[in-house]
Amino acid sequence: MYSRQRPLLNPLTFPQVFLLLGTLFTVIQMGAVQAFTLIPSAVLSSSSTSLSLHLNRFMSSPSSTGGNGSMTGICCMSSKNKIKGSIPPRILDPSSSLITRLKCRNSLQLTMVSSLTTTMDPKTMESNSLGNNYFVEEIGRQEEQLPVQDIKVGVLLLNLGGPEKTQDVEGFLYNLFADPDIIRLPPPLAPLQKLIALIISKRRAPKSIAAYESIGGGSPILYYSNQQASLVQKSLAERYGLDVKTYVGMRYWYPFTEEALEQIQTDGINALVVVPLYPQFSISTSGSSLRVLQEEFARNSAKWGGGAGGGSLFTHTVIPAWYDRPGYVKAMANIIQRELDSFTPEEVSEQLETNPIAKHVLFSAHGVPQSYIEAGDPYQEQIQKCVQGISKLLPSEEEGVKVHLSYQSRVGPIEWLRPYTDDVLPELGRAGVKNLVVVPISFVSEHIETLEEIDIEYRELAEESGITHWRRAQALNTDPTFINDMADMIVEALNQPSQSVTEACVANNVGLVDLEDEFKGDINSAGVGGVGYNDELQSQVRLKADERFYGRIAIMAVITAVLIEVLSGRPIFGP
Repeated sequence: MYSRQRPLLNPLTFPQVFLLLGTLFTVIQMGAVQAFTLIPSAVLSSSSTSLSLHLNRFMSSPSSTGGNGSMTGICCMSSKNKIKGSIPPRILDPSSSLITRLKCRNSLQLTMVSSLTTTMDPKTMESNSLGNNYFVEEIGRQEEQLPVQDIKVGVLLLNLGGPEKTQDVEGFLYNLFADPDIIRLPPPLAPLQKLIALIISKRRAPKSIAAYESIGGGSPILYYSNQQASLVQKSLAERYGLDVKTYVGMRYWYPFTEEALEQIQTDGINALVVVPLYPQFSISTSGSSLRVLQEEFARNSAKWGGGAGGGSLFTHTVIPAWYDRPGYVKAMANIIQRELDSFTPEEVSEQLETNPIAKHVLFSAHGVPQSYIEAGDPYQEQIQKCVQGISKLLPSEEEGVKVHLSYQSRVGPIEWLRPYTDDVLPELGRAGVKNLVVVPISFVSEHIETLEEIDIEYRELAEESGITHWRRAQALNTDPTFINDMADMIVEALNQPSQSVTEACVANNVGLVDLEDEFKGDINSAGVGGVGYNDELQSQVRLKADERFYGRIAIMAVITAVLIEVLSGRPIFGP
């Protein structure tokens, strides 16, 4: 039999050659340092602007201004609101740290707003009679004032969305799977995204329709989101005296985020707080919702406060994650504690016969593909910290309560975050667990994953596994502690340095939108004017564009080479 002797050094294969060339081109194009330190997150100096314009009133005393009439207070950024990254922030002078880049309609001059941090306390605000005496002070002059009716604050709550009736299910699934943040295809297959989404949605629709029928024929997520928006607006009015309008924008079903933005424009909102209703940030949830805003702001920069020569008067800030909010953590702990207290003495005694710990809590978080975490998605870390924070307010293991964490709702054959909920439940049953409280940690309102997947599928699995005393902690929904904490969070965001949509995406490793030259305009993060698009961020966009271009060359080369080698049955180069 004839055989070829293997050489001491194998020659490069065709894929290796193109991978090497792709890397080399990237290094040459971007420079060695930039090529190997592609920074997905940056500290942008312009994020140190404040959205506190509507919380402030005119200060007539000389101590409120400097000698030239400009504000002298310093607005400090708390550590939890700093954007992570390796680019150091610029040192801002005291006045620029308070600048909110709204433009006075009469003078078209940059304006400045005083930042009275003492007005953060509802009692202090009341004692200061903070009502219609809001103001905007033009730089260098105090006599220019913007009437309160011209400063309109809005709050946009972002959520997943869901079909309200079974006829909507297939369309909802199509929108879901057409999102590249949900199903990530290799670049050569990206043009097939919608076709693949159509196929998947048609195949999954019958099963999903049956699931929605089991919970009443539709998702209640819009109902609860609207209730949350209404109650937050009421809390802001009653506890802070703020006239704020709230909106709900859904990612995959009506009312879509784009519809909410149209209403925001119609209502003349010029200061917007964006709050994804996901406590923990993930590329596939908060990131996907923010990308919709990012794309809209990029396409219509003049409409949303950007572009050379002015544009509309508009600014915004984003609260990308809030899993560690004291009020949120307390609200979750209170709900769980109520379920723990519901176990009877007889159930506790029965449990102690098979397991040394009387009560168990299983936090079931929505899963994401493991590849997302490897790509820099902060979701898993935030889930773990969130569970730790809530657990500190619950009885300890020594006091008879043990906490577990698992992940649910995986789809497809790829690896998702482990351990899986449907694996953990049988394991707990084998360990003799009888008393179990299941907590949907990723959700703030009831919907299909809580009402069907947990309440029906997982409960059935638990009972089959011997877990006889099942409890499920309800979602936060309209919990008063949660609602008031949301209102507090919004007020704090209005009085803290703002973070633009793009800054939030960059800080959390969400891919940037390709901004064509016609959409760039005169952009800075203070006005949506461009969703935080300054020189440093512009450099990152170029870096990512180059990285994608040469990376795609390498990927195409690999795929081509693999196909040729598979079809021919032998390597293109080498033995």
